[in-house]
Amino acid sequence: MSTPWKGAPELEVVVDPVADDASGELDRGVELLREVAAGTRPPTLRLYRPSPTVAFGQRDARLPGFDAASRSAAARGFVPLVRRAGGRAAAYHRGCLIVDHTEPAHDAIAGTRSRFAAFGDFFADVLAGVGLDAGVGEVPGEYCPGEFSVHGRRDGVPAVKLVGTAQRVIAGAWLFSSVVVVEDAEPLRAVLTDVYSDLGLAWLPPTAGAAEDLVPGVTVDAVEAALLAAYGAVVRLERSAPHPA
Repeated sequence: MSTPWKGAPELEVVVDPVADDASGELDRGVELLREVAAGTRPPTLRLYRPSPTVAFGQRDARLPGFDAASRSAAARGFVPLVRRAGGRAAAYHRGCLIVDHTEPAHDAIAGTRSRFAAFGDFFADVLAGVGLDAGVGEVPGEYCPGEFSVHGRRDGVPAVKLVGTAQRVIAGAWLFSSVVVVEDAEPLRAVLTDVYSDLGLAWLPPTAGAAEDLVPGVTVDAVEAALLAAYGAVVRLERSAPHPA
């Protein structure tokens, strides 16, 4: 059985319960990556609904406005963290679905770009399955810009970023992490506006949106179900116990 990202034919699925531990949620992805690289865990698909977080990139942390941006995030109720992957500041909360896909690889670096392209197309198809007109490509002025961002469109409405992706690679394995913004975009726009102003980074707030802005009524539950169905069409899924909250 082939997959769009040329990966394993079977994935262990872990759906973590809602917690209130932004740092632990982020660290758990790296923990799974190390376990997969060591061979103590099979290829794993982890899904969770995150605590309100602003995940800064490494470059953000070196900017003069970083401390002010961290305070602004906290004032809006978002935990400021610095992630180990690249990119710029991204915000997420319970109205989002985070998907951490981890697999072993002898040369994990070699397929980095092809994975970005394949997962971008994959997530666009998943969103199309819940009624969105989704495509892949950077939205001019978007936060945490990326060539393979997944955006949504609607007649008369500017394109909005709906999925941001990042990768982390270590010897023996790769982690592909995707944030799908489904519900309640306004708090995300508000905190990003403050944070990007403090960092001195230009962006266009209307590019930050949620799936429900384009298809009213779509929920995180619906996107999660569509995602698992799409995965199940290309790989065997084995449900596992969640990580304790």
